[in-house]
Amino acid sequence: MVLGILALLAPFLADEDCHASLARARQAYDQHRYAAARDEFTRAVVACGESASLLSALGKAQMLDGHFAEAEKTFDHVLTLEPNNGGALRLKADAQYFLGRDRDAEKTLLDAIRIDPRNEESIYALGRMYYQQSRYEQALDQFRKVLAIDPKSYKAYDNLGLCHEAMNDNAQAIQNYLRALDLVAKDHPDYDWPYGNLANLMLKMGDYRKAFDLGVEASKRNPNSARNFFLTGKALTKLDKYELSVRWLKRAGELDPDYAEPRYLLGQVYKRLGKNAEARRELEAFQEINKKVPRNRR
Repeated sequence: MVLGILALLAPFLADEDCHASLARARQAYDQHRYAAARDEFTRAVVACGESASLLSALGKAQMLDGHFAEAEKTFDHVLTLEPNNGGALRLKADAQYFLGRDRDAEKTLLDAIRIDPRNEESIYALGRMYYQQSRYEQALDQFRKVLAIDPKSYKAYDNLGLCHEAMNDNAQAIQNYLRALDLVAKDHPDYDWPYGNLANLMLKMGDYRKAFDLGVEASKRNPNSARNFFLTGKALTKLDKYELSVRWLKRAGELDPDYAEPRYLLGQVYKRLGKNAEARRELEAFQEINKKVPRNRR
């Protein structure tokens, strides 16, 4: 609808500079101002003319701004220009998935893989979807296919670990997490997921010191991850370091105010420390978050 209105206004936008429009759009996108990026990319499409790459950029901004139905239509538009655009199919599948249309998303990803059987991004996305649907054997197959294409895919090893962990094969899970750690340790210093995932498994297995060490490393790599701070704080509570855990749990809540688990655990820690007013505040916050936050699909 917005594109249609702006197309009618195109003659009046003759003075709009294509490069300036694109620069504003890209700047907004890089600054994570996705609503502004969505508007600016829409204007850029009018100023510069339609192209698959520009429409794909618009679709990405629409998705990151939570406009999944709009994004799906935009990627459909891309596919009218380039029917065999595997990247557009993969992104369209993401939009369908977030709209709750899992079967459509699976079909779209399978179409993308038929077009390009060695497109590891599409294969990986299908594996992630199967994992989220608890179809672990099928997910394992996809991540193994990714590794056949790229033996150094640390994300594939990390997700193999998640699948084996979900299937209660902790030995295989640890082996795959450790392989991911080897691959990211020096070459990908900002990638934190295998550290956090292995920390979570160590918590389940009762190795709290190792969980703490892994959580600290994950937090160093990604200091904006509420989950990393929560896992580290949780490990500290298991090590009976309650005063210290408060710092980590509070930071988790600050990073993501809609993350319920840190608030609940912090309430329990305050109870143990005899800070009843603080405990009550955190547990009430936990209850409020649980009422309003929908289940995270991905």
